[in-house]
This record gives sequence, structure tokens and C-alpha cells, in this order.
Amino acid sequence: MKIYRNCSLLPYNTFGVDGRCSALVEYDTEQELCDILNLVQKGELPSPVLQIGQGSNILFTGDFEGTLLHCSISGIQVLDSSDTEVLVKVGAGVVWDDFVSQCVENGWYGAENLSLIPGLTGSAAVQNIGAYGTEVKDIIASVRCFDMREGLYRTFDVNECGYGYRDSLFKKCRDLTVTFVTFRLSTEKSFNLSYSALQQAALAEGADSLSHIRDIVCRIRRSKLPDVSTLGSAGSFFKNPLVERSLFESLKQKWPDIPGFGDNSGTGPVKLSAGWLIEKCGWKGKSLGRAGVYEKQALVIVNLSGATGEEIAALSRLVADDVFKKFGVSLSPEVLIL
Repeated sequence: MKIYRNCSLLPYNTFGVDGRCSALVEYDTEQELCDILNLVQKGELPSPVLQIGQGSNILFTGDFEGTLLHCSISGIQVLDSSDTEVLVKVGAGVVWDDFVSQCVENGWYGAENLSLIPGLTGSAAVQNIGAYGTEVKDIIASVRCFDMREGLYRTFDVNECGYGYRDSLFKKCRDLTVTFVTFRLSTEKSFNLSYSALQQAALAEGADSLSHIRDIVCRIRRSKLPDVSTLGSAGSFFKNPLVERSLFESLKQKWPDIPGFGDNSGTGPVKLSAGWLIEKCGWKGKSLGRAGVYEKQALVIVNLSGATGEEIAALSRLVADDVFKKFGVSLSPEVLIL
């Protein structure tokens, strides 16, 4: 366990904004979380306490007056396997895309559509990351946590995790610190090609292997999203809004090309494309000072050069306000704004 006082936030967020936190603790075992809790209770580490991964879904708008926890718990362990599936336990500190890469190498199906998403495995389980027709909850069997309030280890079956669109029990209850995630993956050949661009590319290229599908996913992702090592961002800044069907039908009368995704009943709520709404408001490729809306994907807000977290947050508020004025639709950030 390593404790850093008055630590810079710059290495711990992909937006590339600077600031300080009162303390940052890097740990690589579950036992060390018990030790950290003891230090917090004795006042030797300041509250509040917040778990972060690689900072790929967080925006600091100022200094953090508390303790940040950074997980380095490693390990990828096969717990059980059969002719059809494999159960794999993964440390929360494992880089998510490293795990996806190993899945592909080992012939484990299910994670490939989530290739190249930044962050750690624990963060993936908290955020319920998703892309190209797959959400991580689809392959999670259970999640093990340390309860920072009760000082207990707890394991949640996937059905107990409260998973929803970019949501989970762990996102609502920040006292639960993820330590391990167990995945159930298929060993039988099966691809999720429900995302049209992925399906078209796979058919056109005759893709019939995990590695080929992963290559296509990575290519699609790189064509739409910036490399955070060169242009600060947190990927999709806003969630795709869910609206009542009546509102969708009303919007469709005025904008016939508005995309909407609902259930097969034709009566339930409809998910709209936040990127489409933002683009129709004229924000795609536009900037406000040192923060901007990415030129290739309007759902992404970027740090053009030295923007502060507050500058990025201010731009996000303007974008959301314009969408509401034009469409009557509220946008909610996918990013945690502090």
C-alpha cells in the first residue's frame, strides 16, 4: 500500500485536467482495504473516500478534499470450465482491454464487442460499460466487494447488482469497493452482430474469428472516438436519453430521421441518440474556449488544450441546455462530475 499526500490528479483522469487531492492510496490486496478503512476511521486519512480506476469516466472540476483509492489488484484465474463455458475471476485492477485481449487469445466469447474501452475491470463492473450491442452485465456472473462502511467482504450475484443502462448498485453505493469480478464466458463460437456497422463489416470481410471481430470493433471505435493519450476525453459524456413514446412520436413528426430504439411492443419508452440530438443543435466540432465537442462524434466532449474541469463542465451544460430547448429532452451525464 502506498499513500501520497497532496497528490496531483493529472495522472488519474483521462480528461487531462489538473488539480490536487488530499490523499491518494494505491493498494493491491483486499486486506489493504481493511487497513485503509482503519486509517480513515482514526482520521489519519481524510474523508470522503472515493474509488477511482484510470479516471476514464470522471471529471474533476476542482481539488478533491478527501482520499482517492486506486486499485492495483491483479490476476486472471479460471475457476471452472466445461464444454460450453468458462468461469473466470479477474482482479479489479486489471486493465479492461488487457482482459478482453486474453479472452480473445483463449477463445472465450462474449467480451470482444467491448474491446478498447478504457479503464479497469472493477470500473467496468461499476459503470456497466457497453458498446456495439453488448453490456458487461451480459457476461458477469458475480462481483466481490469490500464494504467500506461495514468493514465486510460481500459477493453479489449478477442479479443482485442492480444493473441498468450505465448504472449499477455499486455506482449508487460508493461504499462498495469492487475487488474481483467473475465472468461467465462461452467457449462455443458465437458473435453478437446486432450493431449494424459491426454486422456489415463482419459480413463484408468474412470475419469468422474472435480476433477478426475484435479488430473490426477496435477499428470502428478508433474511427469515432479520440485517443485519450493525445486528446483528453472520457468517451461518451452523456447517456442516451430514454423518453416516453408519445414524445418520440411527436419529435418524429418534426424530424422524421430521428433515430429511436424501443422494445418490440411498440408501446414502451424509446431510447434516443444523444449524439444525434447534439449534432442537430450544431455543436459537433464546435468549441467553447479550450473545451470542445469532438468533430467525429458529438457525444464526446474533449479537452482541446489545457482546459480546466470547470470549463469542460460549463460546455456540457450549454450543450444539454440547447438540446432541451430544441427537443424538450434532458441529457444526463454518463461521466461522474466532481
